[in-house]
Amino acid sequence: MAEETVKTGEKNKAKTGNEVVIAIKGLKKSFGKKHVLKDINLEVKRSENVVVLGRSGTGKSVTIQCIVGLLRPDGGSLKVFGDEVAEMSDKELKQLRIKIGFLFQSGALYDSMTVRENLEFPLTRVLKLKDQGEIDKRVEDALTSVGLLEAIDKLPSDLSGGMRKRAGLARTIIVNPEIILYDEPTTGLDPITSREISDLILSIQKKYKTSSIIITHDMECARIAADRMLIMDDGVFIAEGTFEGLHKSKNKTVEAFFKDIL
Repeated sequence: MAEETVKTGEKNKAKTGNEVVIAIKGLKKSFGKKHVLKDINLEVKRSENVVVLGRSGTGKSVTIQCIVGLLRPDGGSLKVFGDEVAEMSDKELKQLRIKIGFLFQSGALYDSMTVRENLEFPLTRVLKLKDQGEIDKRVEDALTSVGLLEAIDKLPSDLSGGMRKRAGLARTIIVNPEIILYDEPTTGLDPITSREISDLILSIQKKYKTSSIIITHDMECARIAADRMLIMDDGVFIAEGTFEGLHKSKNKTVEAFFKDIL
């Protein structure tokens, strides 16, 4: 890690546990001659929110796709809950993905299904639940957690951008994942809605004790949600620390992210 590393504060140490749920060492990934991940090293602890910043094309999304086994790295080690992801069988990967929620930029809702049906889908297809009473309760609880119960029978086309994000978040948490990976959760939203989504990320961490990696360009989201931040550039992490600590950095790349923040 580069010279700008700043230690996480005591408040954050008390907030998160010592158990490491994601351990990445020397991770490498190339696409043809383009070396996207050159030497990624990262640990995420239980109940910790880690924000990853970086310009487009620096490898942020590739990193989280490797975590869930959607992409296979070319080198290095990537362990989730102590197990090497690259060595998992298809069956083991399916079991791992039940423990990992992935919130896509678009929310990735099924357009032909209502919000209720979108949330029922992972319960019936992934968890194989059959008791309709239990299914109904879990759907309603998840929507209540994100403030969207009134939209339960609406189609995605009837929802605003912020409501679609909330619905996608509800579907992510409905299977009680231990880890959530957020890919640009506030992209395309107005400042007020972006703050609401950022606050939701924080409240979900507190309520469900999730560990999260949050990829974002939204500095307000980073300020609200991050226990710790890392900045990626040219396939490596160049800086790590708290929002306040990195804000004081003299590294030109790091400074660029904070240039419009007082």
